[in-house]
Parts: sequence; C-alpha cells; structure tokens
Amino acid sequence: MSAISSREAVLGRIRAATRNSATTAEQAAGAYAMLPREYVRRGSMSAEALLKRMAERLREYDAEVVECGPEELGATIAAQLQSSGRHIFVAPPGVPSAWLVPAAWQIHGFEWNIDHGMSAGEIERAEGVVTASFCGVAESGTIVLHHSETEGRRVITLLPDWHLCVLRASQIVETLPEYFDRCKKPPALVTWISGPSATADIEMTRIKGVHGPRFLHVILVNDQGLRN
Repeated sequence: MSAISSREAVLGRIRAATRNSATTAEQAAGAYAMLPREYVRRGSMSAEALLKRMAERLREYDAEVVECGPEELGATIAAQLQSSGRHIFVAPPGVPSAWLVPAAWQIHGFEWNIDHGMSAGEIERAEGVVTASFCGVAESGTIVLHHSETEGRRVITLLPDWHLCVLRASQIVETLPEYFDRCKKPPALVTWISGPSATADIEMTRIKGVHGPRFLHVILVNDQGLRN
C-alpha cells in the first residue's frame, strides 16, 4: 500500500468514527458557555492589599522587590542598575527615555543596547534587561508579559541573566480570571513569570537560570496613591 493510500485510509477511518459526533461552532460555543464555573472569578482585596500581596508573593519566589512613586521611577531604576553590579543592558525599543539612565550615569560604565532586531549572540552579551509588563496576578505573584514595544521580544527576557521589570499598581489584579477579563483576547505569545528561573531535578537539587534569568528584580510603582 502506498504512502498516499495509507494516509487516505487513516483519514477515512477518522471521518467514519467522528461522523455522528460532529458539532457546529455554534453548538460548541453553547456547550462551553453552559460549563459550570464555581471557581473564584473576582477577588475582594483592596488596592492596598493587592500591592502588598504581590510584593509578598514575589519575595517568596526569591525576587528582589522595591516600591516607588511614579515621579521616583527613573531614580529607582538607576539605583537598581547600580546595585546590580552589571554594566551592559538591553531594552525594548518602546521603553520611555527616562528609564534609560542618562548620559551623566556613564561614569558608572553603563552600556545600553536597544533591541531593533538584535541577534541572539548580541543579546547574550548583555548582562541584564529592563522591561515594562502588562499585568500582575497577586494571588500567584505572577508577572504577565504580552511582549509589546515596552515589554520587548521574548528572547530579550530569557537570555540575559538579570531582569529588571516595572509593574504598576494599576496593572495588578487579584485572580487569573480577572486577567482574562482585562484581556479578552490575549496575544499569540504570552510569558508568565513567577520569580527567577529555577527548577529541581529528581534529587530536589534546585538549579537557577535553566529557563531564563537567574535574578528577577521588580519595581512596583504606586501609581494610585496607595498607603504603604
């Protein structure tokens, strides 16, 4: 039996087996809408409590967290870059110019590389990356990247060893369903970050940096005038 006839035979059997169970798109959508949804779909925490929970969860994952007001963001980013001990950074093309440490900071030897299609080798040369974020889920301490012009391509958030991510209080939700309410149609590529990259082998030896940066620093920007 030829390869083509074998393929047709298999497909024919599949068609015969599913002929009586085929449903229209409308029927499938109706069945999906009727599924019971008894899980928590909306949280009840205040904005202050959300900010506190997000910080707690991030720290539990071994991420470094600092908080600041919107007017302090530039100086806070500069302080984080200085304390990192790193000098070569990559950033997405859409980050605000105020986030890029100005020329006066060149005395510290910072080098900025803006990602306009950098190669993997060029990105690997960078010691750190600075990005924005789309959302934060306080319940799990998860940062969500949609890889916009301010969040950058996925590759620049995976190859550098150190990631400084800016998350605003107004972007934080309590539960995962609230994220989907905020984003009815997520993009084709979404990255979920719950702390620095780490995994454990069968002997429970924890290894950092297997799937991404070993070090995650998060700046929580209090853009809602919340009490500390």
